[in-house]
Amino acid sequence: MKNLFLGLFLTLLSTAAFAQKEEKIIKDSEEAKAAFLKDDPSMGELFESAYGYIILPNVGKGGLGVGGAAGNGTAYEGGSLVGMAKMTQLTIGFQLGGQSYSEVVFFEDKAAFDRFKENKIEMSAQVSAVAAASGASANAKYVEGVAVFTRTKGGLMYEASVGGQQFKFTEK
Repeated sequence: MKNLFLGLFLTLLSTAAFAQKEEKIIKDSEEAKAAFLKDDPSMGELFESAYGYIILPNVGKGGLGVGGAAGNGTAYEGGSLVGMAKMTQLTIGFQLGGQSYSEVVFFEDKAAFDRFKENKIEMSAQVSAVAAASGASANAKYVEGVAVFTRTKGGLMYEASVGGQQFKFTEK
């Protein structure tokens, strides 16, 4: 009986911790969106016109020969929060250092967003991402229904590598 109560208590505790983590990710995503819009106010048009988008507010990246990156974020469809997003990346090649950044991925239409929700979006971040800066979004081009912007937060990374990002969606 004591083990049952202990198990129930630990389950409730872990559920509460996950909910707090999710709330923090949502808050951090809102702050990252504001920072992207501050850097490039014209990005507001993409937030308005995209079928859906994900915001990964805190991506960590590091490497020494082989590298990786990961981040958690939020997914929006028609401007409404519909779930959580997770990005992982593996790269191989010359790379040294670490950095943190925010990333926003816009989906042009329902087909592209559905591919994301079905965990079928993979891409090479080095080729696809555009550094967010004033006016950068004005000439944004969707590639296979996807446009990606990053905003460096800190660190230093030397890189000439190949690899790709994979995304996972969890419905809210």
